[in-house]
Amino acid sequence: MLRTSRLLDRRRLFVGVGMIGAAAAAVVTSAATVLVGEARLARRKVEARTPINDPPTGNGIWGSGTGEPIVLAIMGDSSAVGLGVDDVTETPGVLIAAGLSNLSGRPVRLVRVAISGSESKDLDAQITDALPHNPDVAVIMIGTNDVTARTRVEVAVSQLGDAVRRLRAADVGVVVGTCPDLGTVRPIPQPLRSIARRWSRQLAAAQVVAVVEAGGRTVSLGSALGPVFAQNFEMWSDDGFHPSGAGYAAAASLVLPSVADVLGYWPISREHILTRMKNRARSIESTAQRASAQTGAEVIGEGRARLDGTTSMWGTVRRLLPIPLPAPLRHNEHHPDQDKLGA
Repeated sequence: MLRTSRLLDRRRLFVGVGMIGAAAAAVVTSAATVLVGEARLARRKVEARTPINDPPTGNGIWGSGTGEPIVLAIMGDSSAVGLGVDDVTETPGVLIAAGLSNLSGRPVRLVRVAISGSESKDLDAQITDALPHNPDVAVIMIGTNDVTARTRVEVAVSQLGDAVRRLRAADVGVVVGTCPDLGTVRPIPQPLRSIARRWSRQLAAAQVVAVVEAGGRTVSLGSALGPVFAQNFEMWSDDGFHPSGAGYAAAASLVLPSVADVLGYWPISREHILTRMKNRARSIESTAQRASAQTGAEVIGEGRARLDGTTSMWGTVRRLLPIPLPAPLRHNEHHPDQDKLGA
């Protein structure tokens, strides 16, 4: 049953690539045949090389140190799952868990509930699966399938905002890696790739607004990883659509500082402010646009009182310098949770 579900998730992803072409064709009728043909070709290329099975979850205790394990929940789509790699130590959840343990001096219990093919509407079910484990912080990586399914931006970000609010109501810190730049995906040819780039960037900017207003913080992965992925074939797995181990490590190294900072484990000496002006709090819409153009930019929100007694949301853009990720190691002390969660 699980295998069938995963196959259906992947078919949705591949069909979604075709829907990009179909939607664009409705705008420019004369280009319909070209765009639809490009989408079909891209779908065949990706489908032929994409792994059928997800990598192992990595659920369990990682790192070293003393004290109760920090509980890290990983939610979202295939970018959170780590689809495209076979080694569990190359998946983003395990990489972030190992890095967080190294920074905090405590073991980290990973709870990965992400599912390949997920859209923002699927986050609510993932949260239901994660909350019984009492996570301290949740990382959400979502957006690609909202773009390929042509979900309206306002609908997708509303669903994401609801997910963040639900987590914050449960006292869970939230870091969202925004939608990646689909304009770097080589199996998608031009001009379809340019359309995918525009749509993914629009969604990423809107995600910043929704997440910050809901009480979370964001890391702009599209702007950060786009140029690197566009220029380096080693960042891609064999299907050319999902990242390789090196690609996931690049993403994890950008998300980790924000995760550690949420929990109070990020050394302030490593904080790098982009510029004094860009660090100044601005309207959240303006902040979102700035963040989408800054490599690895993090956005944190703050409420400001208006004269009429209401509160407006402002945002601050900053960048936390990535650090080298340690080699992931299972925690050397036996925990009952290790058996309960499995690997």
